[in-house]
Amino acid sequence: MRHSSRTIVVTFPQVGSAVCDCWNLRFVLFCFVSPFPIKSIDDLCSKMKARPWTALLHCLLVSGLVVEAIEPVSTSLLLGTGAAMLGRKIYRYLYETCDENWVKFNATGLKYDLDTKLYGQHVAAQVILKAVTGFMKNENPKKPLVLSLHGWTGTGKNFVSQLIAENIYAKGMSSSFVHLFTATAHFPHEMHINTYKSQLQEWVRGNVSICPRSMFIFDEMDKMHPGLIDSIKPYLDFYDNLNGVSYRQAIFIFLSNAGGENIVQVALDFWRDGREREEMQLKDLETALSLSVFNNRNSGFWHTGLIDKNLVDFFVPFLPLEYKHIVQCGLSEMVSKGHVPDREVVEMMAHDLNYFPKEERVFSMQGCKVIPSRLDFYV
Repeated sequence: MRHSSRTIVVTFPQVGSAVCDCWNLRFVLFCFVSPFPIKSIDDLCSKMKARPWTALLHCLLVSGLVVEAIEPVSTSLLLGTGAAMLGRKIYRYLYETCDENWVKFNATGLKYDLDTKLYGQHVAAQVILKAVTGFMKNENPKKPLVLSLHGWTGTGKNFVSQLIAENIYAKGMSSSFVHLFTATAHFPHEMHINTYKSQLQEWVRGNVSICPRSMFIFDEMDKMHPGLIDSIKPYLDFYDNLNGVSYRQAIFIFLSNAGGENIVQVALDFWRDGREREEMQLKDLETALSLSVFNNRNSGFWHTGLIDKNLVDFFVPFLPLEYKHIVQCGLSEMVSKGHVPDREVVEMMAHDLNYFPKEERVFSMQGCKVIPSRLDFYV
């Protein structure tokens, strides 16, 4: 920052330069696009006796004041163009917009999160990482990314969706470009299915028009009315655009308990055969999983064109969790609650949960979903 008796020139990160002519706390802002990183406006704020962004916005608001030292027409052009450009830059930093400041994929972050925060799901972690990374690095995908996550409750399906969002959007699940639908909350009445179809189409179309890199998460697909999800089938297909809107950069994630029995059966077979859990691969589960979901009359995927036309890129199986995974979840939960991890306490809690088969107690029936509430009882 440099200053004279009357003029302060200030720079601030990736925004531009501001020249403020101060007089009785009234000043004029000249905005110039600058490629240089901008340090701070603390000195300006101390002079103006205002908070940083307050001072800056005040500059914008009063930038129409007349500057006698400059020819009027030039002043108007400079102030109008400069203030508008700076205003847009500030808006993009203060308010979420669909650009790289707010939407930017962190491949390293996603890998780290899947490796360190997701327990007992080596198949899902591998598939998710490759699918999302490959899609996000493809500048011209042929269709949206469509993932269908399956498994019993508490195995990590919602958690993985959250990790994906956090490594693409600066605001994570709170981003205005991430849209979560829950079947029982958003589509409760079968008699209104035609209305739901129209609303869903409009919602997806409208939001992809605003941000092509939008994410749509559909939870409780096993409770969704059959036929409803087919209303968005065209948006998931191989089209350059539909009515001027391209959906090829969007991400659709479906979460369902359907198919969980098939996944559990494969896991039990591996265990009974004395094979390691880590030997299970996607090919051991995916085909049986997609068929069971497609033929399940109680599933939102029942005879859906999404499966029939191969529009789901990956059916991702989430395995039932074992005792050791429940302990890992419990230790992580203690840390998140601000406690010092106590393995003895966590093991006591984990031991009291229900497991199956009944005699061998191999797999948890509730998974990690109940841990936050159960742990409070033991701490």
